[in-house]
Amino acid sequence: MDVKRLLAWYQANKRAMPWRGNPDAYAVWVSEIMLQQTRMETVYGYFTRFMEAFPTFQSLAAAPMQDVLKAWEGLGYYSRARNLKRAAESIRSLPDTIEGWRALPGVGPYTAAAIASVCLGVSAPVVDGNVSRVVARLCRLSGDTRGAPARERLAGWLQPFIDRSGQPGEFNQAMMELGETVCLPRSPKCSHCPFSQTCLAHAAGVEEQFPERRAKKTIPERHALAFRLSDGQGRFLLVQRPPDGLLGGLWELPNREAEKKTTAVSARPVFQARTGLSPTSVRYAGTVTHVFSHFRLQFHVYDVKASGKPGNGCVFALPDALPLATATRKALCL
Repeated sequence: MDVKRLLAWYQANKRAMPWRGNPDAYAVWVSEIMLQQTRMETVYGYFTRFMEAFPTFQSLAAAPMQDVLKAWEGLGYYSRARNLKRAAESIRSLPDTIEGWRALPGVGPYTAAAIASVCLGVSAPVVDGNVSRVVARLCRLSGDTRGAPARERLAGWLQPFIDRSGQPGEFNQAMMELGETVCLPRSPKCSHCPFSQTCLAHAAGVEEQFPERRAKKTIPERHALAFRLSDGQGRFLLVQRPPDGLLGGLWELPNREAEKKTTAVSARPVFQARTGLSPTSVRYAGTVTHVFSHFRLQFHVYDVKASGKPGNGCVFALPDALPLATATRKALCL
């Protein structure tokens, strides 16, 4: 690997991002957490708004969790936001070692290496999906490159190159940038790659065969009945999810998992059991689909009119004031 060529390519082609060139470890930390399983273009706006709301880790630690989740709304993988806040609450100062970063909730080997290399100059290779793809093609590596043991081997292969660079933060960012913008999963832009003359997969014309792809798993489908009830003043009946687990702490329409879409008649007792209210009118409004990482949700929405006082944690609230689950946000727009 020609390290000088890589760094020169990065200087000429890196995208402008608000956290780049920023020595603030907190800003880098937030950006790296947001970038986990999320494309850089998506993160840009969220990062800017998040840093405006919580400019320091102390302000993040002091903020209500609901405010943090609201700032994260729509970005997905909400455990990242919960762990970020809990980590901020657990420290008095930002870690100054890679081991210190790894000890924080939500910070694994990849994230710790990224932060430590950029902010502390630690010579620790970052191996994410983009980097593993670059190396797999460069070396024509067979086998799975996604598991932890495989990524440890890739990090070992990269170690002498990052040591040689003298700029570990720039090296890691260059490798990630190359994978995200040039060495794409499909139709890679090999003519723009600084390694085009030495890449073994490119030389053989088999770039898209590396890394080897896992067989796609069938995503199961789940169904839920959801109930939309307004008080006529812009407020809707909502309920908060438990603080941990899937969508922990977010708010959603009262709902109940079901085998499949049902009828308005059979939805009545489900609504009453879920909310404690007596339905006077139930009408099917439509179905929204939301795909999670491990299942697809069909959210069958019913408009309801009812009498009584809500129970089981259900309250009338303004949707824009609360962090909402995406399926509920979609349902309110039906």
